Amino acid sequence: MHKRLSLIGLPLTAVLLAACGGSDPYAEEGGGDASGSGGVVIGSADFPESTLLAEIYGRAMEAEGVEVTYQLNIGSREVYYSQIESGNLSVFPEYNGAILAHLDEGAPTGSSEETNQRVAEALPEGLEILDSSSAENKDSVTVTDETAEEHGLDSIDDLAGVAGEMTLGGPPEFETRQQGVVGLEEVYGVEFGEFRSLDVALLTQALLDGDIQAANLFTTDPQIAVEDFVVLEDPENLFGAQNITPLVNSEQVDDTARAALNAVSAALTTETLTQLNERVVVQNENAADVAQEWLEQEGLA
Repeated sequence: MHKRLSLIGLPLTAVLLAACGGSDPYAEEGGGDASGSGGVVIGSADFPESTLLAEIYGRAMEAEGVEVTYQLNIGSREVYYSQIESGNLSVFPEYNGAILAHLDEGAPTGSSEETNQRVAEALPEGLEILDSSSAENKDSVTVTDETAEEHGLDSIDDLAGVAGEMTLGGPPEFETRQQGVVGLEEVYGVEFGEFRSLDVALLTQALLDGDIQAANLFTTDPQIAVEDFVVLEDPENLFGAQNITPLVNSEQVDDTARAALNAVSAALTTETLTQLNERVVVQNENAADVAQEWLEQEGLA
């Protein structure tokens, strides 16, 4: 049994109340502090892959008898992290390198194991990460094939001489993150002429239309292959390890839920995640249905 509290289409004030710890207008629907419900509340950020991952991990727990409530499309990490800390969320499918950067902007990048160790040390009491998946999805700076050929772009550092004439598009938080515009300037000396804040769903079309000349796309975005985009290499490892890793509120996740979450992480690969994303993003299949079908194929539901 599960309860669904998707925040799609709600007024912004309602979303912020639900996501930022104010009085919860959805309490009668089962939202809020999971510790009082006997189940877990799993959340997602506001992009398709995060929603898909929440459906996958959530339904795997349900298959083991865990009562799961879904709060989907909450917003960026700057919005939802405090909700895990406070106990309004129990589980969140995270990216290990990204959560490390959020906790410690000065933390060095490294391997998956090094990153997880640093995350574990940086997390406050009451929060922990479970097993990481081999599936990895990194931020990227991506351009069209035509732009790459015109400027001889293979790597991010190739942008140093031409970025000033280009517009970079990305979600608003990319402009202020170390693993974003700040790091591009500090690590590579790359300064774009303009940054355009765009919803993730609009970036591909903006790139195709020439409204932007570079985009912050996730590396598992199926549109990269469909449109023959070029993901610029990151030789300085600015974007670090980004393995799918459940972040949990320790008191709200029992051994049954933990085992289900770890089983999903063990089965999920980057190739699989990219294929599942394509079904949701390109073929417009329902994320919940895609998640359920994959779990059944893997014997996890």
